[in-house]
Amino acid sequence: MPSSISLSSSYASTVSRPRHSFPLSGGTLVPSTLNFCGLRSKAFTSSSLNHHCHRRRRHSAAVSAALSNNGTAPTFFDYDLLIIGAGVGGHGAALHAVEKGLKTAIVEGDVVGGTCVNRGCVPSKALLAVSGRMRELRDDHHLKSLGLQVSGAGYDRQAVADHANNLASKIRGNLTNSLKALGVDILTGFGTILGPQKVKVGSSNKVVTAKDIIVATGSVPFVPKGIEVDGKTVITSDHALKLETVPDWIAIVGSGYIGLEFSDVYTALGSEVTFIEALDQLMPGFDPEISKLAQRVLINPRNIDYHTGVFASKVTPARDGKPVTIELIDAKTKEQKETLEVDAALIATGRSPFTQGLGLENIDVVTQRGFVPVDERMRVLDANGNLVPHLYCIGDANGKMMLAHAASAQGISVVEQVTGRDHVLNHLSIPAACFTHPEISMVGLTEPQAREKGEKEGFEVSVAKTSFKANTKALAENEGEGLAKLIYRPDTGEILGVHIFGLHAADLIHEASNAIALGTRIQDIKFAVHAHPTLSEVLDELFKSAKVKAQASAPVKEAVAV
Repeated sequence: MPSSISLSSSYASTVSRPRHSFPLSGGTLVPSTLNFCGLRSKAFTSSSLNHHCHRRRRHSAAVSAALSNNGTAPTFFDYDLLIIGAGVGGHGAALHAVEKGLKTAIVEGDVVGGTCVNRGCVPSKALLAVSGRMRELRDDHHLKSLGLQVSGAGYDRQAVADHANNLASKIRGNLTNSLKALGVDILTGFGTILGPQKVKVGSSNKVVTAKDIIVATGSVPFVPKGIEVDGKTVITSDHALKLETVPDWIAIVGSGYIGLEFSDVYTALGSEVTFIEALDQLMPGFDPEISKLAQRVLINPRNIDYHTGVFASKVTPARDGKPVTIELIDAKTKEQKETLEVDAALIATGRSPFTQGLGLENIDVVTQRGFVPVDERMRVLDANGNLVPHLYCIGDANGKMMLAHAASAQGISVVEQVTGRDHVLNHLSIPAACFTHPEISMVGLTEPQAREKGEKEGFEVSVAKTSFKANTKALAENEGEGLAKLIYRPDTGEILGVHIFGLHAADLIHEASNAIALGTRIQDIKFAVHAHPTLSEVLDELFKSAKVKAQASAPVKEAVAV
C-alpha cells in the first residue's frame, strides 16, 4: 500500500505494516439495510440468490493444495459463512452476510464488540467527551468572549470512568442484540482452524464447518522489550481506559494517535504529561504541515513537555515507595541519555495482531510479524504465496489498515466476493481521525507521499489550503484555529489527499473520502452546494480554491424553478 501513516511512533514499525491510524472510531449500531463503503445492496429472490452465490469467481489463482491431518474439505457445511472474531469488522461482515442471504455464525472467545467497543474507540470517545467539556469550562478567555461566566468546574473520577464503561456496555449490548435479531449464531469460545473449512470452537471437541471463513481476531497493545507493565503505574491503553487513577505526572511513550488522545484526556483532568518519541519530531505519522500546526495548538500551550529521538529502553513500575523510572537512550547511537522519574507511564507504541493459537499452521499459513498475509481481496496466502481456498482475513489481523471501520469495510468486501460480485476495496479512500480538541482527520496521501508518487509516475502535484478563520460558523463558535489542506493533480483534478485540523474535523473529512472512493474530480465537486453558515464550507472553499486545468466531466444542468 503506497500510503503510510504511523500508528503511534516508530516503535510501531517493528511490529506492523504501514497503515493510516489508531482504531479509535466507530462502534455505532448499524441497521442491516444500510449500505457500507459505497457498496449498493441488491435484493435477491431465493432462486437468484442461489444462482448468485454459486457463480464462479472472476479472478482465479493458484490455490494451496496443503491439507492438515483433519483430511479433505467437507462437502456439507454447517454455515455459509463463519467469522472468527466479533469485533466491529466481524459484526459488519455478519450484517452484510445476512443481507445477502448467507447462514452466518460468529465465533467469539471474549466479548462481542472486540477492541473498539470494549477497549478502544468507544470508551476513549467517552473520556474525550469529558476532556472536551472540561477544556471549555476551564477556558475563561473563551467563555468570556462568548459572554459566559463559569466558576469551579471539577469532575468525579469514578463517575467519568463509569461513563466510559457504561457506554461500552451499551454498545456491546446493541451489537449482540442486532446479531441475534438477524439470526446470526454467536458461538462462544476461541476459534481454532483445524483444516480446510473446519474450525474448532472452545476447549471442547465441537467442530464447525463453513463454506467460507473470515478471520477477524483484531489486535492487542504492543509493548516493546524492556518495558514492564503492571497495569497500575505502567499501563497500556487497555488499562488507561478504566481511568482508575489520574496521576499528577504521566509519561506517554509514543506520540501518535493513541498518545495524543490520552494526552488530551490527562491534561484536561489536571495531569502533567511528558511525551517520549523515538523519531525526531512529534506526531510523525501526520502530514508535516498539519503536525506542525497541531503541535502549536495541542502540545505547546498545555502542560506537556517532550523528548524526541530517544527510546524508552527500560520502564520499571513504581514499587516500595519508589516512582516509575524510565531509562532513555539515543534512538540512533543507543547511548544512555537520562532517567526520568514519574508517577505513571502509558505505553502507546502501537498494536500487535492477535493471531497466535488460530491453527494457521494446519493450513500452511505463516504469519509475517504476526500478521496474516492476504492479497488485495483479503484472501489468505499460504507459505508459498498461494491462495488458501475459502479463507479470508480482515482488520488488524492482516495489518493493511488498523482501523475499526476499515475492518468492517474489508469484511463487507469479502461478503461481496463470496456471493459472486468481485470487489476490491480502495484503502486510500478510507478516512482516519484523531479525536483531540480540536480534531485531526485525513484521507489519502500526505504531501511528501504524493510528491514522491508524482516523481515516480511523472505528474505534477499541487496543494490548496483554507483556514477556519474565514469560516462563519467557526468564528461564531470562537473556534477559528484550524486548517484544511488539499493535495491534488492539477492536470486531471484527482484528489490525492485531504488533511484537516480544526473543529469537527473528524466529521468534515467524509466529503473528501467519498469523493476519492467514487472517483469524483475537483472540477465536478466544485459545483456541490453547502448550507450556509456551516463548517462544511471549509471544504467548499478548499475545493473551489484548487487550480485545475481539466474541465468538468459533464455539463451542469440548473434546476428549473417551479
